[in-house]
Amino acid sequence: MKQIPPARESTEEPVCPFCGTAIDRPKEPETHRPGQMPVERCASCGAVYTYDVSGRNLGAAFVEALVFACNLDWDLAWSLLPEEDYLQQDVKKYDIETHRVVPGGFYQGRKISGALFFVRLQHDLQEVTQEGVKQKLERAAAVLLPPADQDTEEITYTKTEVEELVRAYQVDPILRAARHDKKTIRHLQRLLCSNDDLLRLRAAEILGRASAITAATEPKAAVALLQGLFYPFTYSNASSWGAIEAIGEIIANVPTLFAGYISQLYQFLEDEQLQPKVLWALSRIAMVRPDLVRRATTRVLPFTRSANPETRGYALWFLGNLGVPEARESLTLMEDINEEVNIYEDGQIVQKTLSQLIPEGLS
Repeated sequence: MKQIPPARESTEEPVCPFCGTAIDRPKEPETHRPGQMPVERCASCGAVYTYDVSGRNLGAAFVEALVFACNLDWDLAWSLLPEEDYLQQDVKKYDIETHRVVPGGFYQGRKISGALFFVRLQHDLQEVTQEGVKQKLERAAAVLLPPADQDTEEITYTKTEVEELVRAYQVDPILRAARHDKKTIRHLQRLLCSNDDLLRLRAAEILGRASAITAATEPKAAVALLQGLFYPFTYSNASSWGAIEAIGEIIANVPTLFAGYISQLYQFLEDEQLQPKVLWALSRIAMVRPDLVRRATTRVLPFTRSANPETRGYALWFLGNLGVPEARESLTLMEDINEEVNIYEDGQIVQKTLSQLIPEGLS
C-alpha cells in the first residue's frame, strides 16, 4: 500500500488585518512594566499591535495595544469609544519565534497559541499620538527568542538551584522551568520568607511572572496560589514576610484574572505595620493598570503625611505612578523632598528621593 506523506505544516506571513500589509515582529518596549507585552505598529495604516504569548489574555492585550496607541496616555485611552474612535481585531495562532501564522496550531512539535491584538485609532487621533508612538518604538528592543525546542524541554531545578538563580537574577531559566515543574512555584514561595530584602523582592517579582504562565494553562492553580498568600492575614500579620509584595506582583502580571482581589489589599491599610507593603503592592499594580487602582487616590493621600518614612515614600510612589496632580501637591507639602526611600526596579533596590518619585511635568 502506498504510504500517505505526513501533512505539511503550513504557515502564513502575518499581515495587518486592517490594510493587509506585511507587519514586523513585535518588540520589547523600553519601559519595563510587570506583565508588559511586546508591541509594534503597522507601517502602512498605523495600527498598533501587541503579542500575547498564551493567546488567552486578549483582554490585557487589547488594553496594552489601546494604551500604547494613545502614546501611554491612559486618560485618553479610557475616554475613547470602540468603532467610533478606534477599530480592534486579533490574529490567532501567531508564532513569534518564526514570525509566522500557523493555522494548524502546531509547528515542529510545538503548540502555537500566541495571538496578536490590533488597535487602529481613527486618523485624527493618530495625528496626535503617532509621533510619540514612533519614538517609543525606535527605542524598543528585539524580543529575546528562546533556543530551538526550548518549549518542549522539561527543565527542573532543586530549591537550592532556584535560590541561586534568583540571587543571580536569572529570570528566564526559572520561567522555563515553571512551565513544566510545579515545584518551581513552591521554591519561589519559600524565598518570600528570606531575611535578605533583595532576594525576597526578586522572588516576589519572578513569582508574579511565573503565575502568569500558570494562569494561562491552569487558572485554578493560579487562583489557589494567590489565595494562599492572603491566607496568613486571616489570623495575623506575623507571617507576612514578602507575601504582600508577591500579591502585588501577581495581580500586576495577571490583572484580567485577579483585579477583583485588589479590594482585599485596601483593608490591610488599616494596619500600620502592613501599610508600606500594601502601598508597595498597589504601586506595582499602578505601573501596569492605573485604572484599576485610581479610585484609591483619596484613600492613599493621608499616608503622605505618615510618621513612617517608608509609608510616606511609597504613598507618594503610588500617586506618582498614577500620574495624578495630587502627587505634586503632596510633595509641595513635605518638608524634606530629598528624603530617600528604597525602590525596587529591574531586579535591584535603588534609593530615590521623594522628588524623584514624581514624573516630570506632572501638574
